Amino acid sequence: DRKNHVDDYSTWDIVKATQYGIFERCRELVEAGFDVRQPDKENVTLLHWAAINNRIDLVKYYISKGAIVDQLGGDLNSTPLHWATRQGHLSMVVQLMKYGADPSLIDGEGCSCVHLAAQFGHTSIVAYLIAKGQVGHAVTGVLDKVYFVDPTRLLLTFNVSVNLGDKYHKNTALHWAVLAGNTTVISLLLDANANVDAQNIKGETPLDLAKQRKNVWMINHLQEARQAKGYDSPSYLKRLKMDKVMLGTPFMVIWLVGFIADLDIDSWLIKGLMYAGVWVAVQNSRQRTFFLNFAAHLPFATVHVPFLLNSLALFYNFGKSWKSDPGIIKASEEQKKKTIVELAETGSLDLSIFCSTCLIRKPIRSKHCAVCNRCIAKFDHHCPWVGNCVGSGNHRYFMGYLFFLLCMICWMMYGCISYWRIHCATSYAKDGFWLYLTQIASCSPWMFWMFLNSIFHFMWVAVLIMCQLYQIAALGITTNERMNARRYKHFKVTATSIESPFNHGCIRNLIDFFEIRCCGLIRPVTVDWTTQYTIEYDQTSGSGYQLV
Repeated sequence: DRKNHVDDYSTWDIVKATQYGIFERCRELVEAGFDVRQPDKENVTLLHWAAINNRIDLVKYYISKGAIVDQLGGDLNSTPLHWATRQGHLSMVVQLMKYGADPSLIDGEGCSCVHLAAQFGHTSIVAYLIAKGQVGHAVTGVLDKVYFVDPTRLLLTFNVSVNLGDKYHKNTALHWAVLAGNTTVISLLLDANANVDAQNIKGETPLDLAKQRKNVWMINHLQEARQAKGYDSPSYLKRLKMDKVMLGTPFMVIWLVGFIADLDIDSWLIKGLMYAGVWVAVQNSRQRTFFLNFAAHLPFATVHVPFLLNSLALFYNFGKSWKSDPGIIKASEEQKKKTIVELAETGSLDLSIFCSTCLIRKPIRSKHCAVCNRCIAKFDHHCPWVGNCVGSGNHRYFMGYLFFLLCMICWMMYGCISYWRIHCATSYAKDGFWLYLTQIASCSPWMFWMFLNSIFHFMWVAVLIMCQLYQIAALGITTNERMNARRYKHFKVTATSIESPFNHGCIRNLIDFFEIRCCGLIRPVTVDWTTQYTIEYDQTSGSGYQLV
């Protein structure tokens, strides 16, 4: 803009010069006697125009010449801070507040600055204002018109009221989210126990509004929220879907399939009916008999002892993967506010390095897990099998879990083959593969079913452990980094490779990851990834980078 008008700005009035940030022209007019407090014909002061256009140097100059920092003006009777907030100028908000601007003042629409920042989706400004003390009743009504995800998460973190209605329509935040069709915000509000039966001035609930819009997703989720609170009785199928115990019993289902298949019943119609009624409690399982039969014929030292040791190691690593701290990044409320203020006042409060949910500065290699709703240091992935994130704190145990799980699956396959060899009259060499397959399936359908399950699980566990080892040893990166390498500036990504600053060679990568010490002969490099924020180039280091 300045380049387009630099030739003739000497003829501009002070308002236009302020809008375009022509400091020299503005100073010339002020020194000639223009009163910086004088509003224009729209009742807008120079400070308003400087604020809305993010002209920090002019704001400093006008205030030094007597401009009133909280002067009201414009159609909405707003302050310069209101104007800067609407436009999302965080640096201007910081500057005006340093000069004493009051963010709690209300404009003509009844909005304070934190209301405006939330409504316009300026998460960084919301965080800064709250960190500077804009909490309590002044914030409780903010959510009623917030349509953006990040400000909603941030406000919920500070426990603002989710059920307060607005002044004119009595719509709660959930009403407005339904009206906007914002499914993500609806989910966040329902998780925060928003009142699904709250009525607006017309007596409408959020569910009524969803039905008016014929939005199936919103209707289903609001009805499920009512059922969870005991307002409605869900159908049998919905109760089954919501039953955590039923969802957590896949192994029972696998067992029942094999059990029914192995029953001494010729009619598959009867078996089919039993499959349809698989929920019936089944007693007198033959599973134990099968395993005892083949286990009794296997040597104790070479099979039973390794199996028991493997089982102990498997359960230990699973437990550590499940219950260990994966690297949760923690901070007190005071630390969070201090971090927000420091980042904002240094111009670094950017969502790429700041988590709007946890309200922390994100260390390098960390990521916010949407499932766990927390930031994890050196985040790899969220694993549904262990019910936990995999990160810096438990990644080694997760690899141990995969290894011993693979060994357990191999033992299962060995046990099945041993059972067929001992109990089934078959001859692979004589009868060929297909006949042998039918013979072992007929000999013990249950054992054949378990063998097929073992093969299936062997394939995915083997692929997963190979991918993990390749990333750890050959690339020096995590699963998250491999999938999103182009988002991170510290990776050099080509069509065929990813150059990682954390890759120190295959052997060193494995030593550092597993913290191998070998009775003190090897010294792994341990890094606390919860406190590492930046990485810089260093010509003296072998990798070319150093953590700072």
